[in-house]
Amino acid sequence: MKLGFACKYLNREGKQFFPFRATTRKRFLSLSHDEAYQLLHEISVTNLNHLYLTLEHLATLPEPLRMMRIGSDLLPLYTVPEAAPLFAAFLPELYPLFARCGELARAQHIRLSFHPGQYTVLASDNPDVVNRALEDVEYHTLCAVLMGYGKTFQDFKINIHMNGKAGFDGFSRSFQRLSPAARLMLTVENDEISCSLDDVLQAAPLCPVVLDIHHHWVKEAEFIQADDPRVARVIDSWRGVRPVLHYSISQEGMIPQQGWPDQQQLGVSKSKLRTHSDYFFNPTLNDWALSFQDFDIMCEVKMKNLAREQLYQWAIAQRSILEPPAETAGGSAG
Repeated sequence: MKLGFACKYLNREGKQFFPFRATTRKRFLSLSHDEAYQLLHEISVTNLNHLYLTLEHLATLPEPLRMMRIGSDLLPLYTVPEAAPLFAAFLPELYPLFARCGELARAQHIRLSFHPGQYTVLASDNPDVVNRALEDVEYHTLCAVLMGYGKTFQDFKINIHMNGKAGFDGFSRSFQRLSPAARLMLTVENDEISCSLDDVLQAAPLCPVVLDIHHHWVKEAEFIQADDPRVARVIDSWRGVRPVLHYSISQEGMIPQQGWPDQQQLGVSKSKLRTHSDYFFNPTLNDWALSFQDFDIMCEVKMKNLAREQLYQWAIAQRSILEPPAETAGGSAG
């Protein structure tokens, strides 16, 4: 079992070791051609170099901690139309930077993914929204392909939600419009508002299903168990690749520090229960997440890798994850 973190790699003070940079569309459009070119080029190079430094550091950790979601701003504003000619001019210069990130990740068994944002809705009933969503998925696909992925089924994960008024039929139509590499990498996740696990399982013949157990609890008030028949269907959707589960819990002070939270007793709105905690503070829920032994777990929590490492230590203590032998626990970046 691997335990992953999302986007920001934090030191003990909660600061980023190798921060990714971003910019705004408003700022970009206010610049001259040369200034805009310089800005996008500089941020892109910085982000790719910092991704490599992050992967180098992950390679020194025990193998269960070698899992990361990469932030979507790797190439800032890539899908903004005015940025297209600028990226076309310098993107080939970045190919070696992408390639070395992918080579390092594969050599060190670091599992990587992207998670496009909430506005990437392939199941929308608005054609313009769908077209923008397709563009966004293909942007993430490009980044993964430049790192050497997209060659085999689920060698890289690009995860989205299936929410949208067109439902599964709309999602299916949009899925068929994706490039072959995108179809190999795309996964779809249940959400806490509009798209239940049962809804998402309709997509299993097309792409793997990512089970978010917190989303399921918020929506259905049910703590789904690892032996639930729907979980077997989720696993089958991965076609032999180790599936991924998303784990988060409600914010500190919202739910008890131990035991199973009862939504009726809490008297808290579902919108508030959605908010992620800083750390995984409830041992009952930690044991629940770790009981899904067939899955790797993406930790969706505000303190990122710091909270993930606490969960890892809890897992070792509970023998949910076996600690590596002392002589190999440090790993090697070479």
